[in-house]
Amino acid sequence: MDRAPASEHDLHEHLTEAALEASLNWIRGSPSSKGRLMLIVRRPGVDEREVLIEAVLDCEEGLVGDTWRSRRSSSTADGSASPERQLTLMSWRVATLVARDEERVPLAGDQLYVDFDLSIDNAPPGTMLRIGTSTVELTEPPHTGCAKFVQRFGQDAMRFVNSPVGRRLRLRGANARVVTPGSIRVEDLVEKLT
Repeated sequence: MDRAPASEHDLHEHLTEAALEASLNWIRGSPSSKGRLMLIVRRPGVDEREVLIEAVLDCEEGLVGDTWRSRRSSSTADGSASPERQLTLMSWRVATLVARDEERVPLAGDQLYVDFDLSIDNAPPGTMLRIGTSTVELTEPPHTGCAKFVQRFGQDAMRFVNSPVGRRLRLRGANARVVTPGSIRVEDLVEKLT
């Protein structure tokens, strides 16, 4: 398994907000009904990343082997992992843009990177996506950047993904939960179910 280096962020120059905004039309060109799963990343520990070719999605565990279940959440009364945030999907186009190098994409911290239009207009909360033999449902809570995102990709990238347009397009990504367990593999079809 490949592990993405977690400390190379300081070796790369970050793009400006203007440079990021210049790519909005390319991002908006993502497939709206049938896309592709481009990357699977498991987080086995804090700041650890494992790039996988295939994985299993489970209704109780999320991405099997990921630390989602053991992470604390401020969005639940008891601090347990939020089922509404079991998985995060991020646009492959946005991730490669802010990372500036495909090998740095896993630093974003999401599990599934898709070439698919995750915008609220195309895929509102409740949208079901079939990926491999599994089905995931996009959930309501917004997915926003954090201090680690700024450290790795820059303040301009954070402003870009969290701008009103960025939030509408879900440039930082979308939260999801597993509805139908199954296996997924890089290059699997990501299909919006109607």
